[in-house]
Amino acid sequence: MGRTLNLREKLAILADAAKYDASCASSGTIRRHSGDGRGLGSTEGMGICHAYTPDGRCISLLKILLTNFCILDCAYCINRRSSSVRRARFTVDEVVRLTLGFYRRNYIEGLFLSSGIIRSPDYTMEQLIQVARTLREVHHFRGYIHLKTIPDAAPELVAQAGRWADRLSINVELPTAEGLARLAPEKDGQRIERAMADLDGRIRESREARRRFRNAPTFAPAGQSTQMIVGADAADDRTILARADALYRQHGLRRVYYSAYSPIPDAHPSLPPGAPPLVREHRLYQADWMLRFYGFARSELEAIMPDGLLPLDVDPKTAWALAHRQLFPVDVNRAPRELLLRVPGIGPKVAGRILAVRRHRTLRWADLARLVASPRAVRPWVATPDWRPTALLDRESLRALVVKPRQGDLFAPPAA
Repeated sequence: MGRTLNLREKLAILADAAKYDASCASSGTIRRHSGDGRGLGSTEGMGICHAYTPDGRCISLLKILLTNFCILDCAYCINRRSSSVRRARFTVDEVVRLTLGFYRRNYIEGLFLSSGIIRSPDYTMEQLIQVARTLREVHHFRGYIHLKTIPDAAPELVAQAGRWADRLSINVELPTAEGLARLAPEKDGQRIERAMADLDGRIRESREARRRFRNAPTFAPAGQSTQMIVGADAADDRTILARADALYRQHGLRRVYYSAYSPIPDAHPSLPPGAPPLVREHRLYQADWMLRFYGFARSELEAIMPDGLLPLDVDPKTAWALAHRQLFPVDVNRAPRELLLRVPGIGPKVAGRILAVRRHRTLRWADLARLVASPRAVRPWVATPDWRPTALLDRESLRALVVKPRQGDLFAPPAA
């Protein structure tokens, strides 16, 4: 029988085991704080330490698994049943103590808790719920809680989870039913969809009740999210974005997270030997934002993916602009918001600032350059009274001008 692990050793194992789940942002929930001297924690305000990984993921939550033991054997998962990975398991009390301790030290703003499935889906879900309930009821914790729910768990358990958590999520894992059947045959894609639909229904009912009755109980006020692994199967970006678009429309998801497949020890032979380029994950996030916030239709994105993949050398919005030069330059003093959002380098916030400023005066190039984060990115696509990029738009080499050099290229020897 092996030696009993101490809390620090468990934390090292179970925090590392949770790193493959990307869905850990704390946006979108209701405002709740303990500034009145009652309770503990906050979902907003100062005093919360945010940290980000090099690829931009938020790690301001204590992000751990309850356990990395699992009765399932998904080929892509480091914690699968047949894996030789070192195992550990927290008790409910240990997770509670860790969360409170890290919060008091100002390391985190809340808790992201997932788990391998142990004994049964219902038993695992009960353990996750007990953590959240203890934090809320016993310790009056008012910070953010995100629970990963188990698709096969009883509906009444999911209902309890939504009472204590700000956000719930169920991972679809892979973008196609074929990929899921091949790499995770013990998981049922239709059952996952039904669970997501049930969550969506409960969230909508809660919001409607809150509109009618101010004191009605909340249910997962930050909504639900999911994650798709990119590059573990043969699904291309066109397929991935089509799946995400359907999930947003059908189940009201707040966000789809994309996680580049990372090779794992003792990998299943059906898995690719290497990881996809991390920039592919980044391009999918950019395309996702174009669908949700910039007014692009999926068909418009598909038009810049003739081979089914987003271009890696340039962001998808710039790729779309390069393919539609006839629509540019955009007159920033006359264009509606919908057209401003099509300009590379202009997002919703900048578009709002442009509209606000031009109500009072005409914007010149210097004014616009102060409003945008990157004048270089915007310059080829806009017109002001003192700037018109006609020559730039007509150049065959425009693509080369708008492509940002990669870091490695900065130190490359000059071309002969």
